[in-house]
Amino acid sequence: MTKLRITQVKSTIGRPNHQRLVLQGLGLRGPGRSNTVDNTPSFRGMVKKVLHLVHVEETE
Repeated sequence: MTKLRITQVKSTIGRPNHQRLVLQGLGLRGPGRSNTVDNTPSFRGMVKKVLHLVHVEETE
């Protein structure tokens, strides 16, 4: 199964609380932090909500 490497590139300062909670759910705590998650529909939906704050790469 492929995985998604998600890197936070922008801060959550001034963002709505639900976007902060989504980033926490993805395991990100600040700009420059990265995490690898499974490529499932639930994680892809979370990424779609904060796509303007993160950079996404598909890995093996």
